[in-house]
Amino acid sequence: MSKFSLYPVTLNGSDIQKKREEIREYFHNTNMIFEKVFELLESDEAFYMKSEITRHPMIFYFGHTATFYINKLINMKIIDERINPDFESIFAIGVDEMDWDDTESKNYAWPKVQDVREYRTKVGELIDNLIMNIPLTLPITQESDMWIILMGIEHERIHIETSLVLHRQMPLEYIKEVSGLTPCLKVADAPKNEMVTISACEVNLGKDSSHNLYGWDNEYGKESLHVDEFQASKYLVSNSEYMLFVEEGGYENEEYWDEEGKRFLDITSAKHPTFWVLENGEYRYRTISKIIDMPSNWPVDVNALEAEAFCRYKTQKDGVSYSLPSEAEYGAITLHVKLKDIPEFDENSANLNLNNFSSCPVDKHNFGGIYDVVGNVWQWSSTPIHGFEGFKVHEAYDDFSVPTFDNKHALILGSSWASSGNLIMKHSRYAFRRHFYQNAGFRYVVSTPHVEDEIDIYESDELVSQYCEFQYGDEKFGVENFAIACAKLASKFATNKGKALDLGCATGRATFELAKTFDEVEGLDFSVRFVQVGSKLKNDGYVAFHTYEEGELFTNKKITLKELGYENLKEKVSFWQGDACNLKPNFNSYDLVIATNLIDRLYSPRLFLDTISEKLNQDGILILTSPYTWQESSTKKEFWLGGYRDKEGREIKTFDALKTVLGDKFELIHTQDIEFVIKETSRKYQHTVAQATVWKKIEL
Repeated sequence: MSKFSLYPVTLNGSDIQKKREEIREYFHNTNMIFEKVFELLESDEAFYMKSEITRHPMIFYFGHTATFYINKLINMKIIDERINPDFESIFAIGVDEMDWDDTESKNYAWPKVQDVREYRTKVGELIDNLIMNIPLTLPITQESDMWIILMGIEHERIHIETSLVLHRQMPLEYIKEVSGLTPCLKVADAPKNEMVTISACEVNLGKDSSHNLYGWDNEYGKESLHVDEFQASKYLVSNSEYMLFVEEGGYENEEYWDEEGKRFLDITSAKHPTFWVLENGEYRYRTISKIIDMPSNWPVDVNALEAEAFCRYKTQKDGVSYSLPSEAEYGAITLHVKLKDIPEFDENSANLNLNNFSSCPVDKHNFGGIYDVVGNVWQWSSTPIHGFEGFKVHEAYDDFSVPTFDNKHALILGSSWASSGNLIMKHSRYAFRRHFYQNAGFRYVVSTPHVEDEIDIYESDELVSQYCEFQYGDEKFGVENFAIACAKLASKFATNKGKALDLGCATGRATFELAKTFDEVEGLDFSVRFVQVGSKLKNDGYVAFHTYEEGELFTNKKITLKELGYENLKEKVSFWQGDACNLKPNFNSYDLVIATNLIDRLYSPRLFLDTISEKLNQDGILILTSPYTWQESSTKKEFWLGGYRDKEGREIKTFDALKTVLGDKFELIHTQDIEFVIKETSRKYQHTVAQATVWKKIEL
C-alpha cells in the first residue's frame, strides 16, 4: 500500500464507529493530497493563470472541490445552511467544455487565495463533524447520507489527478518543486513492442448495487458482449515508438487524421505531443515541475486524436489494421490477465495510487504477459461512454455522467500514476473529449473491425423524454402548449424587452419562444439532463426523444429547429446550469424573470424570493407559475410557503405568502390560471392547472 495515498474504504462492516474512523482518515488523506498538489503553484499569482484556454484559472479548482460538498449536502437536504453562498455559486460548475459551463473570466471576481484556504478549512471541519455524527448503518448504500460524503471525497480524488495535468500544462515559471512529489528516475532504451493474442471470450461489463466499493452511476448496470480473438500490444506505446510517427511527418500528413483531428491541428498547430519540448533540435520531456531528457521507455502522453492518427500511420506502414481497443476488448484483456476486482498494488506491481509522480518504464509492470494493464497512463479507447442496461442517474449528481453520453467523450481505461480512490477500481468508467489531455496514452489492437453504436442521450431517460414531449409534442385535449402560453404572457406584460431569464427552463421551449420578442434570453435549470436538450436543439438543430405508449413500448420523435421556426432565434438564446436559490453574480440585469412551476420544487423558496429582485432591472417583471404541489422530497416542510396549517390551525395558502414576501419589492399586476397536460403514456395524462402571478418591481 502506498504510504502517501490510502486505498478507498469498503462499504460494509460490522463496527460503525470503526467505519466512521476509516472514512475520516480517508477524507483527511484526500484533502492533504489535494492541498499538497496545489503547493506546486509557485505563488498566489499562479492561481489566477489559465493553463488551458478552455478551462478556468486554478483558483476555481482550488475552491471547487470544497463547494462541491456543500452544494451536494444542500441539494440532498443533509444540511440547511451554506458556509459562503458566493463561493458556492462561483465555484460550482465549469470543468468541461459544455455550452452551459461558463469559463469567461470577465464574469467572475475571483476571491483571494487565503480566503479560499480559510473556506476550505471551514468546510473540512464541517465534513469531519458530519462523518462522525450523521446517521449511519452498514453497509453504506446509495441512499445513505454518508454516500454523499464519499461522493465528495471521490470527486476530490478526480480533481487531484486533473489538477496535476493542468499544473503540468502551466508555464514552468509558475511551478515549483515540492518535496515528496518526485518523479520516477528510471530511464533506458524502450523495448520493441509486439503483439499478444487474446482469446475469444464473453465479457460482462458493469456492476450491481451490492458492490462493496463506492461507484459512480455510470458503473452500475450490465452489458454482456462477445469478443472475438484479437491481438493487443504487449506494451503501451512508448515515447520512442511514437517518435517515429513524429519524425516521419505524422502531424503534417492529413490522411492520418479524421475531421476532428484536423480541427485540432488547425487550432493548436501541434507538431508533437503536448508534453514534449523541442530544444536545440532535440525533443525533451515535461514532467510536472521540470524538463528532463526524453525518457524513451516511458509511455507517450497523447490525446485520443493523436492516438488514432498513430494507428492509421502504423496501419499504412505495416499493412495491418491497427486501432484503439474497445471497452469490451479491454475487458477481455483484464480477463486474460485475471485482474482482480479490487486491485491492491504497491510500487513494484503497478504505477498507480501516486506511488510515483510521473510515468515509469513501459516494461516494468508485467500483468501475465501484458504490461501496464492498469497504471502508468490511462489508455484511450474507441468507445464513447454510454449507460449500461439498468443505468440510473444518481439524483445528487445528475451532471456527472449524462452530459458525456453525447458520442463526443471517449472512455479512458486502466488508470494512471496519478489515479487513486475510485479511479483505480476495475469497474471505474471515465471519459473525456478526444482532444483533451489527461495522464493518458494508449496501446493498439488488431481485431475484427467494429463500429461503436451511437447512443441517443435521451433513450434511457424517461423523465427527460416526458418533458420533451410536454414541451415539443402535440397539443393534447385542446390545451395550449404550456411553454408557448407562458411566453405569450411574459411578452404581454414585460415593459422592456431587452434581456430575459427563463428560470427552470427544463428542455428549453419557452426560452426559444421568448426570443421571438426579447433581444436576449438565458435558459437556466438545475438539471443538466434538461439543459442539454435546449443546448442540443440550438447547436445540432434537432432534439430526438421517446414518447412512451404502453409499458416499455415507445415511439421515436424528432423535432428540428426549422420545423419549430427557431432558425433565426438560436443566436439570441443560451442555456446554463444553475441553482435558482444561489445564482452566480453574472446572472443579472434582466427585464424579465419567469420561473415556471419552480417555486414548489426549490429547497429554499423563501431565499429565492428574497433575492430575485436583485437580478431585475427597474420596472422589471417577475412571473411565477405553480400548481403549488408542495412535497417534502423537494422542500423540507418547514420551508413550505403554503399548503399547511399553522399552530393555530389556520390554513396557509401559497398565494397569500407570495403577496407577503414579495409585497415590499413588487407590485402584483396580474393573476391567471394556465392549464397544462403532460403525457405519461398514450392512455395516461396529467392535467394540471398552474396559477400564474405577474409582479412588477417597484422603485424603492
